[in-house]
Amino acid sequence: MDAPSYLGFDFSTQQLKVVAINENLDLVHQNHVLFDSELPEFRTQGGVHVQADKLTVTSPVLMWVKALDLILDKMKDAGFDFSSVRALSGSGQQHGSVYWKKGAGQVLKQLDPGRPLHKLLEDCFTLEDSPVWMDSSTSEQCSSLESAVGGAQNLTNITGSRAYERFTGNQIAKIQQSNPEKYSETERISLVSSFGASLFRGDYAAVDYSDGSGMNLMDIFSKKWAQPCLEATAPHLEAKLGAPLVSTAVLGEVSSYYVTRYGFSPDCKVVAFTGDNPGSLAGMRLREGDIAVSLGTSDTVFLWIKEPRPTIEGHVFCNPVDSDSYMALICYKNGSFTRERIRNERAGGSWDTFSRALNATPVGNDGNLGIYFDTLEITPSAVGVYRVNEQDQTVEGFPGEVEIRALVEGQFLAKRVHAEKLGYKIMPGTQILATGGASSNTDILQVLSDVFNAPVYTIDVANSACLGCAYRAAHGLVAGRGVPFSEVVCNAPEPKLAVKPTLGASKVYESLLGRYAALEERVLKGSKQ
Repeated sequence: MDAPSYLGFDFSTQQLKVVAINENLDLVHQNHVLFDSELPEFRTQGGVHVQADKLTVTSPVLMWVKALDLILDKMKDAGFDFSSVRALSGSGQQHGSVYWKKGAGQVLKQLDPGRPLHKLLEDCFTLEDSPVWMDSSTSEQCSSLESAVGGAQNLTNITGSRAYERFTGNQIAKIQQSNPEKYSETERISLVSSFGASLFRGDYAAVDYSDGSGMNLMDIFSKKWAQPCLEATAPHLEAKLGAPLVSTAVLGEVSSYYVTRYGFSPDCKVVAFTGDNPGSLAGMRLREGDIAVSLGTSDTVFLWIKEPRPTIEGHVFCNPVDSDSYMALICYKNGSFTRERIRNERAGGSWDTFSRALNATPVGNDGNLGIYFDTLEITPSAVGVYRVNEQDQTVEGFPGEVEIRALVEGQFLAKRVHAEKLGYKIMPGTQILATGGASSNTDILQVLSDVFNAPVYTIDVANSACLGCAYRAAHGLVAGRGVPFSEVVCNAPEPKLAVKPTLGASKVYESLLGRYAALEERVLKGSKQ
């Protein structure tokens, strides 16, 4: 038998991925199955089916099952030693849901190792296609849920988020209302994550606290299903969901199906699966007080929070590696495309010229502030470009260099303002982990470091959810003894220091934060008039 290893799977939108690490946290194997090209019989584009209304977006459940057959066969063909695996875990695209038919639980417990999994389970689902995170067809159900619990902020206070079309509770409500027979025939409702865990356990796996936070159904403080939300969603829902479980829990041993068919050890543990965003938090090895900023087509901020203050902008989830903490997630549509537009208009399309402009303008931009929402923003819900000078007077434009700094400072001031609204606090030792395309530009990172008054590190996060779940598998074996996640991953490769805060910058930005928040309020009031 090879040295002990740990597996992390990720059922993402376009592919199923797996990584294996050893006890030193070294990557020893990785593999993937691309849904569109390797499973063409399911006729997906980008891993999904977009229905005629352009709002309903689904994925075939059996495609995910067959992908698991295929990836395990690939690992076997590559000579991977399944008997070395001490524990496995995984993640699934958040907000996707799977509907098991009555009797499917019994089928899971009696899997025939002589047959592929997709053949054994082909009649086990009431819905052949599962709603996924790209679906936006439940506006009516969202409004109904918020009304039932006393408004958007009340729902946020309970579940960590206002009602979103992609969230599972609203998807369940739509299915129950539009197809009550299918809902009645459903024995169990899984998230994509707990569905993946169920396949490995050979039994229904619990929804974990962290992924369960993204359903508009769970009280993130009591970590139980919120009765007002259940009652507003669908009848008999609690029985179909099962009780949620701490994200670090060991669910039990792997099904005998995998022991016989692939050679897994019968002692191999299955650790609760979670969502892909929580999985990525684990993969980036965030600690209390840290912040991760992904600077891509959209900008995304991940936060580790002890005392959250849920707001209707952003999301608060239970933390996947520390049951006493929380994680927050804030998404911004106007990321790289907006930076590229300003680069093209004000820097002749050159990132070098863009960077020189940042270096040529002072920290704080002499009080000039800008908000640049080329498309309707998520946080906050507004669109348009707004500029004010040092006297808070509206101006039509800035000189080129001033415009460039106003854009970058505005984007990062927004991130800090919204993070602190959710309860985030910069602490001694706070680190910022930067990823995504713009993280290669140290001049942009310098502004990020200055605004947050914390050093910025860059980290390679290829397959971060997958890797995070391999780490979580290893942690799951010792979490019950109180061993913190940070101790388990202490030997993982360290991120690289990119920049440190400029001396004196924090004082400048402390005064600008309030002005930026006030400008955003003005923009929001104007957009509602």
